[in-house]
Amino acid sequence: MDQLMFIQTGMGTDVHGQNVTKAAVRAIKNAIHTNSMPGIRSVLPEQSLDNMKINVKLALPCDFDQLDHEEVKKAIPYGEVNIEVIEGGMLTTSGIVLEEKEDKNDLMYIVNAAIEVGY
Repeated sequence: MDQLMFIQTGMGTDVHGQNVTKAAVRAIKNAIHTNSMPGIRSVLPEQSLDNMKINVKLALPCDFDQLDHEEVKKAIPYGEVNIEVIEGGMLTTSGIVLEEKEDKNDLMYIVNAAIEVGY
């Protein structure tokens, strides 16, 4: 990324099911779904949203090898997406195990996201 323009942050939780991908996608949506960048097209090369470069930093508490990178990329509607995974986030109790929600234990997974937008 030559020019960083915006950074958006979010948090996502999977309360039941212990699915780190689900929590990561929720963190991304939390970061981007309350933002609007109406002028970004005018500063992008060739004024194309496809020329945006997006760096997604995800802080995961565990299960790094279970993160579905392609599913995470689908949460970003435009541009060239790069995913960077770091240790972080949180594991905490949900207080209950719900087998019908595919719980393996009583943990909820919390993921933090920073979305860097530029070109």
